[in-house]
Amino acid sequence: MNMRRLACACAAAILVLVVALPRAQSVYPTGTTIYDPDRAWNGYTVLSPLGTQAVVVIDMNGTVVKRWEGYNNSAGGPARVLPGGFVVGASGARPPHQESLELIQRDFASNIIWRFSRAEEITTRGDSAIWSARQHHDWQRESFPGGYYSPENSPAVDRDNTLILTHTNRMQPKVADRLLEDDRLIEVSWNGEVIWEWVASDHIDELGFSADARTAIKAASGFNAARGSFDWLHINSATYVGPNRWFDQGDTRFAPNNVIISSREASLLAIVGRDGSIAWRLGPDFTESKELRAIRQIIGQHHAHLIPKGLPGAGNLLVFDNGGSSGYGFTSPIAPDGRGAFVRPTSRVLEINPVTLELVWSYTNPRFFSTNISGAQRLPNGNTLVTAGAGGRMFEVTREGAIVWEYMYPLFSGANSSNAVYRAYRVPYGWIPQLMAPREQRVTPPALGEFRVP
Repeated sequence: MNMRRLACACAAAILVLVVALPRAQSVYPTGTTIYDPDRAWNGYTVLSPLGTQAVVVIDMNGTVVKRWEGYNNSAGGPARVLPGGFVVGASGARPPHQESLELIQRDFASNIIWRFSRAEEITTRGDSAIWSARQHHDWQRESFPGGYYSPENSPAVDRDNTLILTHTNRMQPKVADRLLEDDRLIEVSWNGEVIWEWVASDHIDELGFSADARTAIKAASGFNAARGSFDWLHINSATYVGPNRWFDQGDTRFAPNNVIISSREASLLAIVGRDGSIAWRLGPDFTESKELRAIRQIIGQHHAHLIPKGLPGAGNLLVFDNGGSSGYGFTSPIAPDGRGAFVRPTSRVLEINPVTLELVWSYTNPRFFSTNISGAQRLPNGNTLVTAGAGGRMFEVTREGAIVWEYMYPLFSGANSSNAVYRAYRVPYGWIPQLMAPREQRVTPPALGEFRVP
């Protein structure tokens, strides 16, 4: 199937599915709606809600057991909890740019332990010059592979390097003739020194774009007048590859301190080598081989990472394949400018062998869809914690597809009312020793045909 026919087929599929879906509800249950303590991997769940300027921790029954105020998840992406009850996340915002001003680490009592803001000097709306991290979407500590819990790893709480995904503005004529809001990776020491950096537009020739895709990018139809720049690649996750079996077997593409990135706008995943070159790539064209055709087109994906050592599936790529629309390179009735022509109104979670490109495991459902944000975490018992972030739904699913825990973040009223959650992480109870381990109570939902609002 050629690219034009693929786009038309996707457009037809979206119409069929939209017609088939039921009318939207106006009443939803919130909190924990399903919980099987015997089949779930029990612990605290760390939430990064977009409409709440806080990091929220809940137990398995949905009770809020801890909040750290002063974070901005909508600008900076995920917050993570470290052993001992420490939290790291983004703070401050620079509208209309989707970026935070700094990263901050606090202890359990909210005392500031570490902060970073000196990536670039910027001008605020009041024409004041300040230093900013310009951080967006992701960050990770070097001693924390995958950014989440594994029984084989205990991340440091100090003296650690930090990988930060940032913005930088620049002109790059081989990309487009407009100012780019480019993606810049930096690694900073504990003392705040920038010790490594990489800028995406320097490597456009290595990213596998077709001639038609380069033409569409060059046209810069996604130029944002409010920002005064073109967010051409829109990288939405950046993660250290981490220790893995592929590197242990001699495959240097998967060196632990290389960085795996995900571009939503281009439907592209890649590993950046420490010398700056692209060491490995998946997409943007998923018709290039029978293995990629078996995976099928990945669209608008988030949270691409290798499953850390010590967990089932270690070394495989785990990614939340959002769907929605993305991609450059050909025109169709829904993408006359060659931008956003891949379309799918459902999401998938994919586990892929990054060497053979075998699709090892996937989860999908006709009504499973989060058009943006979102993520997935492999748990020690082999289950996967999924964040369907746009609708504020988190759930734990077995390899057989059974949901053994589900939580719906509530919608609060107010100027920033939203129940969206950027990403969720499960940590052991012992990682927050200041809290007493909670009582776990099974939650069995009523049969759908019997549920009534009094």
